[in-house]
Amino acid sequence: MQDGSKRAVIAALIANLGIAIAKFVGFAITGAASMLAEAVHSCADSGNQALLLWGSAAARRKPSASHPFGYGRERYFWSFVVALVIFSMGSLFAIYEGLQKIFDPHALTNPGVAVGILIFGILLEGFSFRTAVKEANVYRKGSWWRFIQHTKNPELPVVLLEDLGALLGLAIALLGIGLAVITGDARFDAAGSIGIGVLLAVIAIVLAVEMKSLLIGESASEADVALLRESILAGEEVRRIIHMRTMHVGPEELLVAAKLEFDDSFTLRELSLLINGVEARVREQLPIATIIYIEPDVYDAEVARQDELEWNR
Repeated sequence: MQDGSKRAVIAALIANLGIAIAKFVGFAITGAASMLAEAVHSCADSGNQALLLWGSAAARRKPSASHPFGYGRERYFWSFVVALVIFSMGSLFAIYEGLQKIFDPHALTNPGVAVGILIFGILLEGFSFRTAVKEANVYRKGSWWRFIQHTKNPELPVVLLEDLGALLGLAIALLGIGLAVITGDARFDAAGSIGIGVLLAVIAIVLAVEMKSLLIGESASEADVALLRESILAGEEVRRIIHMRTMHVGPEELLVAAKLEFDDSFTLRELSLLINGVEARVREQLPIATIIYIEPDVYDAEVARQDELEWNR
């Protein structure tokens, strides 16, 4: 895990632990359903940050006979687990608690305490969200949605969406409790809990979809592919790239497989040395290309065309 991602995760962990304690105290005093939903939400978020840190540590293990390409995808796996935790512990519990309180509403006691704790939570979550935004801006080159869709770093999108969901959830809880106090109808508080559950479900689904894509194996970004092509063709020994495939085996680990056409006058020894030179040139330009397989081949236009048609089908 890069330093920026680690800072964002640790900031979120500290904020969520403090908020969870405050919310449970608030629920014990007020009995507010949305407060309990938010407390469970903060507990789930704290556990999620612990899982992200665990995944980062596990991903640093050296390759083994059973995992020759290393353990980089541990970070993707635990980020996917985080999405499941948000849905199961956060979303489903909040919806259940809200529905229960709608059918059996209870008047709130000491709502001022709940409001104070929610405002305290907004301040802490705001600090965590600000940290995540600052660290993500180092890597973001387009819109936020594009960043979440295309980044190979799993921790920053998780923390960003968790913190955004937490801030919106706190606002929903504040609105639900406020309406319950103004109208005297505790069902507004219950509706707030359901709203928090629906919000968390949306965030969990977005994260699950993105992490699933990374787990299956995503190719390098367009910019990295362009840099790879430029690096390979920078030497006169390579006539052309017949085809090339890439796949991230971790956020900072890229597998590159390419068929290249070389001049057929080279001996086997000369060709081996040239391939080693191409690999060194690629790694110099793109250090994340940690695993490179290059196969020399003879270019056949019809075979290449069929290969591309099959690939793009």
